[in-house]
Amino acid sequence: MLNIQNLVKTYKNGHRAVDDLTLAVAPGDICGFIGPNGAGKTTTIKCVTGIQDFDRGHITIGGHDVTREPVEAKMLTAYIPDNPDLYDSMTGMKYLSFIADIYRVGKEERDRLIQKYADAFEITRNLGDVISSYSHGMKQKLALISALIHSPKLLILDEPFVGLDPKASFTLKEIMRELCAGGTAIFFSTHVLEVAEKLCNKIAIIKNGRLIAFGPIDDVRGDASLETFFLELTDTDAAGK
Repeated sequence: MLNIQNLVKTYKNGHRAVDDLTLAVAPGDICGFIGPNGAGKTTTIKCVTGIQDFDRGHITIGGHDVTREPVEAKMLTAYIPDNPDLYDSMTGMKYLSFIADIYRVGKEERDRLIQKYADAFEITRNLGDVISSYSHGMKQKLALISALIHSPKLLILDEPFVGLDPKASFTLKEIMRELCAGGTAIFFSTHVLEVAEKLCNKIAIIKNGRLIAFGPIDDVRGDASLETFFLELTDTDAAGK
């Protein structure tokens, strides 16, 4: 569903944020994307979603090249950044309807999914309120619902559990498992290694813009915990340089 080949992104100041990165996420995969601060996670995600251009490489989503077929790629994708910007003057329901219109979701289907996910995240009674009155956690929940109402084939999340209370975090994990059971691919960055270890079937570790480990989580970590393996790998990688 997501195929990244030899991705290179260098900023104008000469900093190479992503350096020859290659990975693939198949339908039904939950792939955790982890690395130290400044490793290149968010830059990679922004390249995948079309927010940033890149110097070299190829990215396809469902077989659609994100550079040559951006609309087709985006129609299959939902993306939630770590701090989503919403239209504060809209009500929650108007915002969700606006997103559903963009993705051409029919009334019956949008009503069903809005009801399902708003109930799950316990914000149904707040959908008539303007978004400017929402707390940070409520805005995060609304953004998640907006990502889910067009049933994306690829869900991309940047630190999705930040700002969510424990119950909402549990709900999101259950939704992610449900989506993957239905064939959706999920690619998400996180600093919470325990979550990645319990939730993901694949893991990708990036440091200084380079992918230093990728594959099924049990193959990558071996007999160690993900936290232990990650710390040893990144320390060894740093020492090697």
